[in-house]
Amino acid sequence: MPTPYDIPDVLDRREGPHGEVVLRRHGDRLEIIANGCFLMDTSDGRSERRLVDAALEALAGRDHPEVLIGGLGVGFSLAHAAADPRWGGITVVEREHAIVEWHLDGPLATLSARALADPRTTIVEADLVAHVNETSDTYDALCLDIDNGPDWTVTDGNGSLYGEAGLASCARVLRPGGVLAVWSAQPSPPFEETLRNAGFQQVRTEEIPVARGVPDVVHLGISPG
Repeated sequence: MPTPYDIPDVLDRREGPHGEVVLRRHGDRLEIIANGCFLMDTSDGRSERRLVDAALEALAGRDHPEVLIGGLGVGFSLAHAAADPRWGGITVVEREHAIVEWHLDGPLATLSARALADPRTTIVEADLVAHVNETSDTYDALCLDIDNGPDWTVTDGNGSLYGEAGLASCARVLRPGGVLAVWSAQPSPPFEETLRNAGFQQVRTEEIPVARGVPDVVHLGISPG
C-alpha cells in the first residue's frame, strides 16, 4: 500500500514568462519541476558541487577568480562556491523569480541562506542566454546548469546556448584562459565536438557517479584567446 511519501506535496506553483515552475516536497526531498520536466532535487548534489570544483581546478591556481553560475536551482552550486574562500566573486543568473523567492524566504533558504548573505554573491534575475549575449561583464569561469544537458533543454530557447553562436557568446564573456563548465545528465559527444569547433581548448568530459542510472557529467573547455 502506498505511503504518504509516495505522493509529492506541491508547496508552490507559479506561471511565469517561461512556463510553469513547481516546488514540491517528496519525502525528505525538495524538487523543482519546470514545464513538467524534472530539473533537480535536494537528495544529493555531488555533481552540482563537482561542476564548481572542476572549473576551479581548470583555472590552475588563478588568484581569486570570479565565477558565473547559470541557474540557481536548489542552491548546491552556489552554496559550494560560497564555502570556498578561493572564489573572488560569485554571480548567479536565474530567470525564474519564484526560485529566487524560494531561496530568499522559502523552503530552500535552509540550503542557501549563508551563501546569499556572502558579500561575494550577486543574484541577477535574467535569462542566461540573454545575459551572455548582452552583458559587458566578464568572468574567469562559467558554470552552467540550466537544463538537463545540451541534448535535453527545459525550453526551446535554451538550445541556442549549446550551438556555435551560443558558445561564442560564452567565450566573449570569459577572460583569457577562462573555463566553461556545463552540467549534463548524460554525455553528449556532439556537444564536445561543437565546443572544439567553437575554438575551446582542452575539451573533456568528466563523469560523476550517481546513486541510480547513468553518471552525470561535466563538459569542460578552456576559452580561446
